Amino acid sequence: MTIPDSGFMMENETSCLPHTPEEEKRIIDELTRQSEANVKEGTLFFVISNRWYSSWRRYVEQGTGEDDKCDSESQPMDLHSSKIVNRPGPIDNSDIVEKECEGGDLQLRRMLMEEQDYVLVSQKVWEMLLNWYKGGPSLARKMISQGEVNKNLMVEVYPLCLKIIDSRDKSQTIIWLSKKASVQELHEKVCTIRGIEQNKACIWDYFNREKQSLLNALNQTLEQLNLQMDQEVLLEVQADVNYSSAVSMDSTGNELALVTVEPSRSSMTIAGGPTLSNGHSVGYNNNVLQGSTFGSSASTDTDDRSYLYNPMKKGDKGGLAGLQNLGNTCFMNSSLQCLVHTPPLVDFFLQDYSDEINTDNPLGMHGELALAFGELLRKLWSSGRTTIAPRAFKGKLARFAPQFSGYNQHDSQELLAFLLDGLHEDLNRVKNKPYIETKDSDGRPDEEVADECWKNHKARNDSLIVDVCQGQYKSTLVCPVCEKVSITFDPFMYLSVPLPSTATRSMTVTVLYGDGRGLPMPYTVNLFKDRSVRDLIEALGTACCLKSDENLLLAEIYEHRIFRYLENPSEHLSSIKPDERIVAYRYSKRAGTTRLEIMHRWQEKCTLDPLKGQRKLFGTPLVTYIGEDQLNGINGVDIERAVSTSLSPLRRAVKLHSTTENGSTSEAVDEPSNSYNLRSMDNGEQEEASSRELSFHLFLALDERGNTCKPLEKFSSIKFGKNIKVFLDWTEKEDESYDACYLKDLPEVHKSGNTAKKTRQEAISLFSCLEAFLKEEPLGPSDMWYCPRCKEHRQATKKLDLWMLPEILVFHLKRFSYSRYSKNKLDSFVTFPIHDLDLSKYVMSREGKPYLYELYAVSNHYGGLGGGHYTAYAKLIDEDRWYHFDDSHVSPVSESDIKTSAAYVLFYRRVKGGPNTGDASETHMAS
Repeated sequence: MTIPDSGFMMENETSCLPHTPEEEKRIIDELTRQSEANVKEGTLFFVISNRWYSSWRRYVEQGTGEDDKCDSESQPMDLHSSKIVNRPGPIDNSDIVEKECEGGDLQLRRMLMEEQDYVLVSQKVWEMLLNWYKGGPSLARKMISQGEVNKNLMVEVYPLCLKIIDSRDKSQTIIWLSKKASVQELHEKVCTIRGIEQNKACIWDYFNREKQSLLNALNQTLEQLNLQMDQEVLLEVQADVNYSSAVSMDSTGNELALVTVEPSRSSMTIAGGPTLSNGHSVGYNNNVLQGSTFGSSASTDTDDRSYLYNPMKKGDKGGLAGLQNLGNTCFMNSSLQCLVHTPPLVDFFLQDYSDEINTDNPLGMHGELALAFGELLRKLWSSGRTTIAPRAFKGKLARFAPQFSGYNQHDSQELLAFLLDGLHEDLNRVKNKPYIETKDSDGRPDEEVADECWKNHKARNDSLIVDVCQGQYKSTLVCPVCEKVSITFDPFMYLSVPLPSTATRSMTVTVLYGDGRGLPMPYTVNLFKDRSVRDLIEALGTACCLKSDENLLLAEIYEHRIFRYLENPSEHLSSIKPDERIVAYRYSKRAGTTRLEIMHRWQEKCTLDPLKGQRKLFGTPLVTYIGEDQLNGINGVDIERAVSTSLSPLRRAVKLHSTTENGSTSEAVDEPSNSYNLRSMDNGEQEEASSRELSFHLFLALDERGNTCKPLEKFSSIKFGKNIKVFLDWTEKEDESYDACYLKDLPEVHKSGNTAKKTRQEAISLFSCLEAFLKEEPLGPSDMWYCPRCKEHRQATKKLDLWMLPEILVFHLKRFSYSRYSKNKLDSFVTFPIHDLDLSKYVMSREGKPYLYELYAVSNHYGGLGGGHYTAYAKLIDEDRWYHFDDSHVSPVSESDIKTSAAYVLFYRRVKGGPNTGDASETHMAS
């Protein structure tokens, strides 16, 4: 429930003296750890506006380096400048609550997203923040348990909103209850609000404004009864008759008088929260069902299973029923329409499949998911085009897959993966799965190993889904050290293929020499947008003529410091923003392992004492490497020598003398020389260098962020480490000797407005996506492979090959990409064949069979990550005609309109041969 405060903003009353930012952070972090260790059902959490909470995090994390970067929507914070982040004002949740709330209770705005619009904190954290900052309002939410097979604990951010319709005067009252509340609690709350006695009240499930069932099982929860967000509940008050007789009479009369209604077309749903109207709050047309096998079941989705196991035929106009949107369930409706139009599934579930149900499989759902899906499929294939409200199926889904419960938008492909796996387990013909120890290939023929792996898989997994939806691919791993080759053959249910980008981006990176062999030089390279840091390094290496014994180290420069090193070669280029400044440090592979960072500071002229006064960072840091061959470790002289080496290309030309000859004057100029650093020093020179004072004002950083430092002296002993940071204070002396302009004005990765008008992105073929999926690539650092020969985890190379393809082949186009700093959706247009998709050349097994496929369904996603809508295209094979399924709205569509940039999941069925076989592919030309 929501606990409203006295107002949106409370006065910031006096309290105990405020803590320092560091103390506040420490206290809150400790309270958070304690609460996470004691989470259980019923635990209270509080919702806080992310706008206020982010400002508080910036305040307590300033200078710590934890707040690496803000969201792309906000400006990055200067972690090292003298700017101070002010303490935020009182807690302000006004931006996440409804301004006007029906029913008087304060409620959250709909469609909010966690971590973007709000955050959840424990009760102790909330109370502490409230004590420090005051404000509000308080928004308390309870932790509930979801699911039966896999129980998940989650915070019920949006309680169930019900509209109570009083049959006496048709008035409407809004109430909010937890989905875990019992019918008894619903009765008590309704009767209290309306001021009536409980024994005179009858409360009905009034979904779609029809009496569905009497809510008289007082111990059942609202979730078990499949009550939906924003649905109506009918209150009937009995006058001068007892409760039981009124129930009997009323339920009998209304069951006979029920008529089916088709709701208006659902509104567009938004990802991340429940819809306001669920798409069916207004605009109903009363249509009496005529000739329908199931009568009112089309709109009520009741659990009448009297016909469940009896074989049935497709009804007239079967397969053309829409699915009502129950509140951001377009993702579910899209996946379901594709599955219920899959020919082998239709044939199976329209027959008697009772013998196939496995109720004892511990990995399954006791057969309930298969029964619920089969029941829904039968309704959709019965006569008529009446919209079905899949409430019972959604209820089953919430029980067995709590991640899809509630009213948030989800991914249709993730639901599809769960449904296929769940149906397989519920229909698994194997009652007792044997234990089978896997064997290595050990150089055996691929055919032998593949056949062995498939037989082992079938010994544990044997169902309709395996028969028609599962294929097999070959996976080859090669160790980069010992070259051990591991080959396995694994089953797959669908192919998740990447979208190779045809769009390029121009990137400017400045290359600096770590050994002082040349001046900084910017290079501009063009890369495909979907490439990685590895590709950027390769392109830069080609542009700057990198030698075989050299490396490049990429780094991001922010406020004249190295913000981060880009050392993960698999990192996506999308993590590098156009306005960032990237440099590449060029160094020899034979260089030492101790990295030296040199940051530049300018000392004001008025500063007399080098240890005092104002110092400001400027320019681009330099990076070099120091060897570890010194017997006594690294000292101040070694650091100074490395600094001098790095600065040597910046040395100004020095005029030595002028002479007059034949009436003209000539000048001898001492050109900059790198000889000081490029040749080794003999013992005499080293002694001379050691006896003099350091010529540079150098300061050694004492912490990782460089917030504190100490002067570096010639005999200062420095322990070997991975990273040493020093500050070089520039005076007039350095400014006269070196030209610092080469270190200034570092170019951005991509200067806006530099390029000409945008070019239209080319279409991507499905074959290109498949080839990108099958190409060899190294595993990521977080996905290392354990080499049985080296006995260590290695970053092996991996190659996938298709070995055997199923009858039903599903392609998942990976349009959504996630990185550390961004979430993107690729709206690239993918061209795919509708007929005669020939994959024969991609299949490695030597069966010699053609692998020809025909498209029969598409799951579409429109919009971006923050908001979107799912629909489906499906083909009625018997009619040879395509239809568009947009929740409850179903309409014919031309085959030429099937290909769009919204295509997300493609469903293909295998056809037996070419144009002369007489099958489905005979009458069609390749698209």
